[in-house]
Amino acid sequence: MRIARPFMTIALSAIAATTQGCATTGEAGMTEDAAPAATSGPALWKVADDDTTIYLFGTVHALPGGMNWLSGPISSALAASQTLVTEISSGAMADPANQAKFQTVAMLPEGQTLRGQLTDEQKATYEAALESLGMPVNAFDRVKPWFAAVTLGVLPLMKNGYAMENGVESALESAAADDIEHDALETIDDQIAAFDGLPMETQISYLVSVCEQIDDVIPVMDETVAKWSRGDADGLAKVINEEVDDPDLAKALLYDRNSRWADWIDDRLDRPGTVFIAVGAGHLAGKGSVQEYLAKDGITVTRVQ
Repeated sequence: MRIARPFMTIALSAIAATTQGCATTGEAGMTEDAAPAATSGPALWKVADDDTTIYLFGTVHALPGGMNWLSGPISSALAASQTLVTEISSGAMADPANQAKFQTVAMLPEGQTLRGQLTDEQKATYEAALESLGMPVNAFDRVKPWFAAVTLGVLPLMKNGYAMENGVESALESAAADDIEHDALETIDDQIAAFDGLPMETQISYLVSVCEQIDDVIPVMDETVAKWSRGDADGLAKVINEEVDDPDLAKALLYDRNSRWADWIDDRLDRPGTVFIAVGAGHLAGKGSVQEYLAKDGITVTRVQ
C-alpha cells in the first residue's frame, strides 16, 4: 500500500504549505519507459440528459512542467461549461485558517509521539525513510501517522519537480472562462475527516507501507502520469488497486467518496446546464469508480476521449 497519489488533493494542498522548507525543486522528467505516448490524451467522460451535460475528467493534482494536455475535447468541454467543479475549492486550499485547522487536527494528544506508537521494526523502517529524505528522525514526532504518511508520500514529488502549479486543477482554473461558476464536491473538513477517522492500526500500516516504498514514489508517479496522459483508464486502475489494498483506506478515500459524488451528479442532472467535474483520476478508474456507482443508479456514462 502506497500513498494514493491520483486522488490525494489534501496531501498536495494542505501539506505543501507546511513542508516548503523541506523540499527542493529539481528537474522533473518522467523516466524513458514511462514517457507518455502521443495519443488522444487523458480520458474524458460525460453524463447527459435532455437539458444537462456533465463532463467527468480525471486529474493529477501535481505534474512536472511542460506537459500539454489541455486541448481537443477536453478544452471544448471546459469552454462549453457554465460550472467548474473540483474536489475542494481553490480558495479552501489557500485559506490559512484551513491550513491551521489541518495541522491542529493532525497533532497527537499531549504526551504521545508518533514513534512511540510504532514497534521497534516499524520505527526502524520509518526512521530509515526520513533519513533517506535528509530529514531528522524526530521530524514528525508530534503528528498522527496518517499525516506523516501523506507528507512522506508527497515530499519526493516536491523534490523532483512535481508541483501543484503544474497540476491539472491549476491549468483548468487558468483556462476557464472568467465568468464560469465554481463549485466543490467536498470541504477541507470532509477531506481531513477521511484521514483522521482511520483506525490507528490502519494509519500505522499506511505509514509503514509508504516508508517501505519511499524509493518507488517517483517511478510509480511517473507510471501513473504516463497512463493518465494517454487515457489508459484500465492501466491506471491497476496502479490504483495496487496502491490502495487496505479495505479501511479504500473505503474512506475511494468508495465512500465516489458513492457520494455519484449521488451529487444524479441530483445535478435535475437542473439544466453544462458542468465540468475534475477529480483525482483514481476516482474514475477501476472497481468502485464514480462511473460504477452511476451505472448502479441506472445512469449511462459515455467516454468522450
